Amino acid sequence: MKNQHLDSKIYSTLCNLLQSKIILLIGLLFTSLLVSQFVYADVFIPPQEYIGYFDYEGVYTVGGNIKNQNDFAVIPTIFVTVIDGENMFTKTIPHVPIPPRTDIPFKTKFPEVTGDAPVLLEAELKFVKTQKDPISIQILYDKTLITHDDGHVSGRIRNIGNETIFNPKILALVHGNQSKTLDVVSNIKYIDKIEPGQILEFSMYPDHSVTDDVFYYSCFAPLDSTVVPVTAKKNTGNFDFRYDSGAWYSAAKFNEEGTSLTMRGYNSYPLETYANFEFPQISGKEKFNVTINDKPVKFTQSVDNMGFWHVVFTVEPTSQGILKITGFEKGLPPETSKIPQWVRTNANWWSTDQITDSEFLEGIDFLFEKGIIFKSSKEITVQSNWKIPSWVKTTSLWWSEDKISDDDFLKMIENLVKRKIIVI
Repeated sequence: MKNQHLDSKIYSTLCNLLQSKIILLIGLLFTSLLVSQFVYADVFIPPQEYIGYFDYEGVYTVGGNIKNQNDFAVIPTIFVTVIDGENMFTKTIPHVPIPPRTDIPFKTKFPEVTGDAPVLLEAELKFVKTQKDPISIQILYDKTLITHDDGHVSGRIRNIGNETIFNPKILALVHGNQSKTLDVVSNIKYIDKIEPGQILEFSMYPDHSVTDDVFYYSCFAPLDSTVVPVTAKKNTGNFDFRYDSGAWYSAAKFNEEGTSLTMRGYNSYPLETYANFEFPQISGKEKFNVTINDKPVKFTQSVDNMGFWHVVFTVEPTSQGILKITGFEKGLPPETSKIPQWVRTNANWWSTDQITDSEFLEGIDFLFEKGIIFKSSKEITVQSNWKIPSWVKTTSLWWSEDKISDDDFLKMIENLVKRKIIVI
């Protein structure tokens, strides 16, 4: 086994020292010259930390590391474009909030790419200014942080804050010789929560296609995990659902009857992981069935306290295939509200500090996109200074508990946006 913490600590110390000196020199120079144009540094992806490769299962994968060198937090949106022969594919990736002077990697997959020599174009970035303190999770750079002979890394994290953190994830960059970036990885096993002062173990595995070339890991980044919202056409309208998983899912499609959902799934890691799909009820009598590549999969079906179905199953190591979930009833969930239930759920979770501001704002942005809330000039405002007032959480909690009406909630959000207290 190779001792990881020394490499990582030296690498991190040198990077921080060099960065600090550069920033200090630039600051002194610009101050002495009274150049007022220099206000903020940038949000960018270093070219040497932006890669595209075919993973072990042959799926084209893109990963990178976003650096926020500003003195304020940002919420980036990444536009990744790949040219594959005569085809061009672009994905828009909403990233998690990045605290000041912090790096957080990202990763996505392009199953649409079928050629042998795709061309990855330079990524485009947009961002909005936000307020986000660093997550109170500390990577323990001690003898327990180890890069193993098979290329995977194991270590420990500690919650150094005063609050429980739900569903945390750890991301990192994988490097080969001469610091070449090979992959972006995250902890493979689900972490339900970490209490204040608690220490938990984690492990990360690189894609099998780069295992033999792994030299060290860097840019360990703790973050709040997010569920992935999905919209699929079903019968006469849109069916909104979400999933949380260590695997990747795409191309959601219902059959003509609206009773069967298919998605393409990928797990390139050598360990099994989980998938948790959350569906709104149509009649409350649905009985689901799960297959992968037409083979039955053992799963559990349950209902949460918000009335959502949950379909949970294990995903096999280094596997891919067609996921099929049957048992849906025809039609769409009853229109009990013009606001989707998942937005109400987000409001409840946000008001009780279980999800981040950005996840709550995803639901608000959805309301504008669907025309549920109207604003004549909806634009992304870069570097606008805003903070959601604390009383909004209280009002959102009341709304999620049906103590105020949908219209009252929508009027509050519309008013906050007009006044630019909330910027979307």
